[in-house]
Amino acid sequence: MSNKLKPSLPPGGTKEKLVRHVSALLKCRRCPEMIPPPVSGGPVVSRVMSVGQAPGDKEPKFGRPFAWTAGKTLFRWFKEAAGIDEAKFRSSIYMAAVCRCFPGKKASGGDRVPAPEEVKTCSAWLDRELEILRPALIIPIGKLAIAQFMEVEKLDEVVGKVFHLNRGGISFDLIPLPHSSGASPWRYSAAGKPLLAKAMSLIADHPAIKEIK
Repeated sequence: MSNKLKPSLPPGGTKEKLVRHVSALLKCRRCPEMIPPPVSGGPVVSRVMSVGQAPGDKEPKFGRPFAWTAGKTLFRWFKEAAGIDEAKFRSSIYMAAVCRCFPGKKASGGDRVPAPEEVKTCSAWLDRELEILRPALIIPIGKLAIAQFMEVEKLDEVVGKVFHLNRGGISFDLIPLPHSSGASPWRYSAAGKPLLAKAMSLIADHPAIKEIK
């Protein structure tokens, strides 16, 4: 575990910058195929950032990320491994995503995967969040989220490891997780189960997480 990755927050005005950022984010209507409104976890100043994939159809109704079954599973992981329950998670970790609006349903059923152009357009919000918060730890949840930071073909190759990365001059640790949706069976597999446990152990032991426990 890297102990040197402890960048301080930008001097002064971080909360104000983040409040303005989230306010602008909630008004975004850049992607015509996406279904607004955008979903945000709010302007939580933190050295830890989670990055989901995209909200489902329930999240806009509740007005927060991971508001349905995938959230219940995710928060259970954090409660069991790090003693962080849902309320603590939401108040202590900045919740970002690859895309902030519900992509809609596929004709064949299931949620539509955001198009590459939609991912590219929405990435500006994530880039700005990195600039404002300068996180020490980023936790991408799901393959699409992991792919925004590094190449990934198989979850087996990245889950259960810590990666020390630099993006836009900002250094941080990246600890990938599989998606907590029931539609993602990898976490139940013979390979996935122990790797998920290893990843959660690494997260629980990270200095930035220990600061909020």
